[in-house]
Amino acid sequence: MIDLYTAATPNGFKVTIALEELGLPYRVIPLDLSALDQKQPDFLAINPNGRIPAIVDRDNDDFAVFESGAILIYLAEKAGKLLPKDPKRRSQALQWLMFQMGGVGPMMGQANVFYRYFPEKIPAAIERYQKEGRRLFEVLDGHLAHHEYLADEYSIADIATWPWVRIHEWSGISIEGLTHLQAWMDRMAAKPACQKGINIPPRKEETPEEAAKRVQSMMTR
Repeated sequence: MIDLYTAATPNGFKVTIALEELGLPYRVIPLDLSALDQKQPDFLAINPNGRIPAIVDRDNDDFAVFESGAILIYLAEKAGKLLPKDPKRRSQALQWLMFQMGGVGPMMGQANVFYRYFPEKIPAAIERYQKEGRRLFEVLDGHLAHHEYLADEYSIADIATWPWVRIHEWSGISIEGLTHLQAWMDRMAAKPACQKGINIPPRKEETPEEAAKRVQSMMTR
């Protein structure tokens, strides 16, 4: 049994999608980010960085894993799926996973903050992150022109990237003209595990005050 500490965010959805695809039994422990559950001592003992998601593998001596990319690798290796065994193809999947972890996620996350939540509008910051997000989308589009999935076969790289790209409108980033990216998004959205995973745990409506607290928690430890 995997205990999954999570919330309704793109990083959280990566893990629920992967768990659904892999068929591993898991229990969801939802954290209220606006209440700063992720900063409480019990959770910090699992993830010292105070971020979701994190897992505890009860079948492996209560082994804890934090950072969504590390969790995806751990789960794929545990189940023997969603990560190619051939060294070169495995490397390709990990390269695109790191592209998401180091590029798509952080740039879109900052776009979200400055475009949606920051107490004052800073046009230069909004433009900077939206333009970089669009550039990264163009990289994906160019690659997907010749590949059905990011590492040719469906993998944790796709699972990591799709929950972020699908919310491009929330970040104010257009995908107009990126036909290969759009086709890949459609392929991902059609998968039952993706459809189920983005609803675990259910998203709750936030008050403006709760949103402000959540954003503050994203910007501070």
